[in-house]
Amino acid sequence: MSEEKLVVLTGPLREREYPIDGRLTIGRNPDSDLHLDDLQISRKHALIEQSDKGTILRDLGSGNGTFVGDRRVLEYKLSHGDVIRMGTQELRFESTAVPSETPAPPAVKSDSGVRFAAASGDERVESADAANVYETFFAAPKSTATEDQLRQTQERLQAVYEALRTISSEQNLKRLLEKTMDQIFTLVHAHNGVIILKDEDTGELVTEYIKSGQQDQDITISQTIVNRALEKGEAVITYDAAGDARFEAGASIFSQNISSAMCVPLTHQDLCLGVIYVDTRGTTNAFVTGDLELLVALAGGAATAIRNVQFWEGQKRAYNDMLIGLANAVEMRDHYTVGHTWRVTNFTLAIAREMGWTEEKLEEVRMGVVLHDVGKIAVPDGILLKASKLTDEEYEQIKVHPERGAEMMRDIKFLHPLIPYCLYHHERWDGKGYPYKLAGDKIPIEGRVVAVADTFDALTSNRPYRKGFPAEKGISIIEEGRGTQFDPEVVDALLKAYRGGKIDQVLQDYYATDEKSVACPFCSTHIRTPEDKEVGDTFECHVCHRTIRLGFKNDAYFGERVSASGGYSPTPAAPTP
Repeated sequence: MSEEKLVVLTGPLREREYPIDGRLTIGRNPDSDLHLDDLQISRKHALIEQSDKGTILRDLGSGNGTFVGDRRVLEYKLSHGDVIRMGTQELRFESTAVPSETPAPPAVKSDSGVRFAAASGDERVESADAANVYETFFAAPKSTATEDQLRQTQERLQAVYEALRTISSEQNLKRLLEKTMDQIFTLVHAHNGVIILKDEDTGELVTEYIKSGQQDQDITISQTIVNRALEKGEAVITYDAAGDARFEAGASIFSQNISSAMCVPLTHQDLCLGVIYVDTRGTTNAFVTGDLELLVALAGGAATAIRNVQFWEGQKRAYNDMLIGLANAVEMRDHYTVGHTWRVTNFTLAIAREMGWTEEKLEEVRMGVVLHDVGKIAVPDGILLKASKLTDEEYEQIKVHPERGAEMMRDIKFLHPLIPYCLYHHERWDGKGYPYKLAGDKIPIEGRVVAVADTFDALTSNRPYRKGFPAEKGISIIEEGRGTQFDPEVVDALLKAYRGGKIDQVLQDYYATDEKSVACPFCSTHIRTPEDKEVGDTFECHVCHRTIRLGFKNDAYFGERVSASGGYSPTPAAPTP
């Protein structure tokens, strides 16, 4: 039996490795071999089991499903490099069974439906430097060109122009790759297409997109022509792949019935980003040189579009890091705020999902709610950190924080869409709120949604001067304010999310009844202590990601501060019932 393991790619356990010895259980249950504290993962989510038939991944009836790449699976035979997705978590399956003399296939990050056939010597293919093919495509026709040749040239140029126009403005990588492959399929008669990109951080090859006419089947492609396109920058075409010497006898390529294939590099300013591969099944000599020229021409524009999207996504990451830095500024003054911000973010997302907000709007929610209390930086410590109830005068000073937060953002243009989350979250449906006493739908919807989420957390979380209400009591108080303090539609969305079990685990005291649960000394949230931790061991809070040491005193467990370093990183999720 080969040595096999899972490598965690995302979240707090990132880069940790879990060996597979016979079987490995995965789920939110602390008793699982791989315990993932992700609210979208079921308690008993999946099982990996080694057998004579291979290593099998089985879904255990999870609510949100188990995916290998973008494909939902119930039972799946794993191969080296497969990436498994559950909720927001990604895991890579690795096996030492991959022969050392065979080039390792590209690691699969977003889709595992690709298999690579190994090379076995020189292959019967045609290839040329992609740059030369590109120049040939746009070269002026010879003076002896016929009218038909001129018409064909015009049609090809028009087709490529339309394809590039379609993809050039896309800012989402997944949609960009989908549009790119759709355009390729309109230009050439392909049955299967794959786009492979290099990971910007690791340089590892990642299968990012697949389009196939083969439903529920893996695609087998040539490792050799992919390598030639990547390493030599060549545009490669093969007319009869089944008869090509690159495939070993008995290789799965024969059963896949590949007849013709093309592969071209995605090159932007001498930087190879990856490759585009297409093939046909059962039709020999399906591609001609003109098809290769079309593919190269489209790949040039697609590479530029991909690079632009990668740059844009890098800017968004920097943007998010900056917002987290602003939230940390509040956290450094009041440790309560970190847990509050994380919880309000998740409550707001749950409400927004029930109201049918788009993914783009949800991205805005994640950023906007992080800053909803940033104006508290302007509140004096004596008031912000006061353990007893505020006086009327002190309360008036607290009430300035929405306007102070908005003022901080007004001079930063790209923060303008986030201002409503901060400025209006203390307005009331009946017009008795602050700072502007707006009423009804004159309050921007962002403020109305955060108002409900913010109040629900204030009711159910512990404050220095009182213990929070049970969740049911908090819900009943919110219901009482329906149509007076709160927008009725937003209240209904919260109730639906709560009754559906989608916010339970965000509550501050959700784990408070567990024997070994402790209150985080940084953000006040009750967190479950990992089963393998004993007194004196350290672990990470899943809310504020600070390091905690498990203590025991007076017959009770408690969390002890280890370090004040670390940052707030919201991980919005909708838990599985």
